[in-house]
Amino acid sequence: MWDAMSDESQRTVAGSVTLEGVGIHSGESASLTFHPAPPDHGVRFRRVDLEGCPEVPANLDHVVATDLGTSVGAGDARVLTIEHLMAAVSSMRVDNLLIDVSGPEIPIRDGSFRDYAGALSASGIVDQDAEAKVLNLHGPVSSGSAGDSFYVATPSDGLTVSGAIDFDHPAIGRQYASFLIDPESFAAEIGPARTFGFVGDWDALRERGLALGANLENTVVLDDDEVLTDPLRFADEFVRHKIGDVIGDLALLGRRLQAHVVAERPSHQGNVALARAIDVQTRRNGRAPVADIGRIMEYLPHRYPMLLVDRIVSFESGRRVVGIKNVTINEPFFQGHYPGHPIMPGVLIVEAMAQVGGLLMMDQVEDPSSKVVYFMSVDNVKWRKPVTPGDTLVFELEMVQFRRQICKMRGEAFVDGKRVAEADLMAQIVDT
Repeated sequence: MWDAMSDESQRTVAGSVTLEGVGIHSGESASLTFHPAPPDHGVRFRRVDLEGCPEVPANLDHVVATDLGTSVGAGDARVLTIEHLMAAVSSMRVDNLLIDVSGPEIPIRDGSFRDYAGALSASGIVDQDAEAKVLNLHGPVSSGSAGDSFYVATPSDGLTVSGAIDFDHPAIGRQYASFLIDPESFAAEIGPARTFGFVGDWDALRERGLALGANLENTVVLDDDEVLTDPLRFADEFVRHKIGDVIGDLALLGRRLQAHVVAERPSHQGNVALARAIDVQTRRNGRAPVADIGRIMEYLPHRYPMLLVDRIVSFESGRRVVGIKNVTINEPFFQGHYPGHPIMPGVLIVEAMAQVGGLLMMDQVEDPSSKVVYFMSVDNVKWRKPVTPGDTLVFELEMVQFRRQICKMRGEAFVDGKRVAEADLMAQIVDT
């Protein structure tokens, strides 16, 4: 179950501790301060340099970028490159934490994970009067494709991460490592492993506004033939660092994950996709819906055979909604699309996506029972994989703009964590 309890307590830090440094991509100086937080608070960042000190939760719902690092955001506030810090927080089994950040990006320190783990340890980690929440898998979860990052996660009594990387460079080549993750093993085996980069990529990254703070003190730098920085801390430091990144990105699940994760050529985008696939599985196997079919029918005028939403499992008013459609062989459209080879029509996938988005819109108006949503346009539609009987469609809709009863939304549809469709939608709320 999603909120399974353990015989361990939730934990936070005993006092505050501060680290300073420069962001590896932004190049901007910043400090971060760990503060204690109450039970069930989770991990949240607070941008103390911005007006109002907005907070950004460290969870999957707030991921805004995975390009050479994982970043989260809420409204106009962003916190960049959080994966190293989150790996330390997760591995040290700290459940509740408020982190003040005085700039747009987490300080990179020496490019490894160990300074964050050391700061948490130095602050003192204390048990709280609440049981830790654990995420147990109900069966194998896979994500990715054979030509790119590929992952398999299976049930386990603890968290083990096995990773393999393959680089055409004499100092790296193919590397594989596997570790059972606990505070002691993380500090000794993963914590010191530093991020790495290639001289040949430097100019292109800086033209994109990336790696502006990278240097020989915080990055293992390689040219075409050799390592240019200090001696490696481990012969396989590269794969160890990638495993640390996997841990940090999976921490965005917000629970203590019990699984054996095998990652082939992991990336931040792939790590987050795996986390979403795990999230989908746990939602399908026991997470209570935010709105069931009865509640949905109060807000949507659709009825059989055109009601294409079964459940709403996540809802953030004015921002985001996640809905589910269970696709069965009994769907009436399978009689003719196609006999002997049933495939859900692409237009109905978009229709189901639009219905989920309609629920997000209806929350913005008074007396929704007297309103109806008319869709005005659908742009940038892509269908990536066929949807067939037995699939569970998970729709994620984000509100981009809402003005004068007209809404723009971005929608994506997933099956088993893999994107099957996407579209930009615009709709208007009118009186019935």
